[in-house]
Amino acid sequence: MDEKIVIPNRKTGHRFCKRAFDIFFSIIGLIIFVPAHLLIAVAIFIDNPGPVLFFQERNGLNGKVFIIWKFRTMFQDAPEFRKGLEFRNELDGPAFKIKNDPRITRVGRFLRRMSLDELPQLVNILRGEMSFVGPRPLPTYETARLNAYQRQRMLVKPGLTCYWQCSGRNKIPFQQWVELDLKYIKEESIWNDIKILCKTFFSVISGDGAC
Repeated sequence: MDEKIVIPNRKTGHRFCKRAFDIFFSIIGLIIFVPAHLLIAVAIFIDNPGPVLFFQERNGLNGKVFIIWKFRTMFQDAPEFRKGLEFRNELDGPAFKIKNDPRITRVGRFLRRMSLDELPQLVNILRGEMSFVGPRPLPTYETARLNAYQRQRMLVKPGLTCYWQCSGRNKIPFQQWVELDLKYIKEESIWNDIKILCKTFFSVISGDGAC
């Protein structure tokens, strides 16, 4: 595809409100979820001793590389086994997901199903590298495989959740994922962000599309 999208002009007020929303609620979230962070960290370490946090290079706004924070959900030697599992990939495009991934720990499987592994990204939001709502950032090695049309999803700041997150997640094809991201860019507004956050809550509770 070579169709180009048109991004509506964002007024200063919109950018200010969105950033204020991100700062306020990321701080609130970090405070409220302190007990949860501690419990999750202990559970991860007991299940598989080692670092409880996972850091990875992702591409953000305009392709800028940043380090995303997540709770570790895989065994420490997981990256060594990915190449041998490529043939089982259930997603098209550059993304990689398989059901019953043998690299995922018992605690990690629960964290992923409830999206609790994403909680540390509140730090990324507070630092301005991410927003609560926006296209999910891909690892740099997956971004490298995007075509020019697909790279338009990086025209806005990446988010903790998006249309994809509450529309079936791993059950939808990658190109539909891209189209949903571009739809978000065209429709971006504070009110739309609030609706997506509400839909995400119910999607997470139901475990729809989790892997």
